[in-house]
Amino acid sequence: MKEKLGVHERLEIHELLTFKTLCLTKSTAMAPLAQDEELKRLLSETSQIDRESIQALQGYLQ
Repeated sequence: MKEKLGVHERLEIHELLTFKTLCLTKSTAMAPLAQDEELKRLLSETSQIDRESIQALQGYLQ
């Protein structure tokens, strides 16, 4: 798929990867600090969604 993407599209995907990586890092780092169980659950779910998003985006670049 990489050869079908334009330069600007690859740059957009890299920007999304950077953003999702930052989101994953933040939710993973904050989860142990959360005291509310609902917040911990939301952070855990968010981390999982971000991991899946990162894998999907990486698939577009390979």
